[in-house]
Amino acid sequence: MPQMPALTAVLFGLRGCLLQTSGETPLPMPGALDALNGLRRQHVPCAWLEERDATQAQRLALPDWLPGHASSASPWPAPDACWQALMGLGVERLEGCVLVSGEPRLLQAGLNAGLWTVGLAACTPQCGLPLNEWRAMTRQEQDCVRGKATLTLFELGVHSVIDHFEALDNCLDDIAQRRHKGEKP
Repeated sequence: MPQMPALTAVLFGLRGCLLQTSGETPLPMPGALDALNGLRRQHVPCAWLEERDATQAQRLALPDWLPGHASSASPWPAPDACWQALMGLGVERLEGCVLVSGEPRLLQAGLNAGLWTVGLAACTPQCGLPLNEWRAMTRQEQDCVRGKATLTLFELGVHSVIDHFEALDNCLDDIAQRRHKGEKP
């Protein structure tokens, strides 16, 4: 049996995933640029998804080489945006395609599209508090909020849940191993 590639493509949510949503100037989420650059070095096509058109400032906060796709006709959780973004990347098959987001409706769109899904617990609406509010919480309160977000994502049916981008490499390696063993999303 020939060795299948580890990943075919990776799609990311834009706001609240690749980009922080608090503040006027969009900034990349901690670890997001490292994750994107690591995937680029591995020649894994990537793109971002947004339900509405992204602003110029948001586009400038990300690398020039990273294409994006704003959903048009069908709102999430319809799978169309995922498929259109993959077609825009020139991806010929769904096998090995992954969606990373904290937005439950986008993750549901990825599941509906037949993609592997990775939920970012710290980027979910439950955890997407302004930084000053998050920092004002005790460690125990943060863990409780993050734990509830993780359970919500798993209840949705996502394949993996991580807290932050720093854990993405290991998560994608795990998905590659699961694929190698014949598991499908």
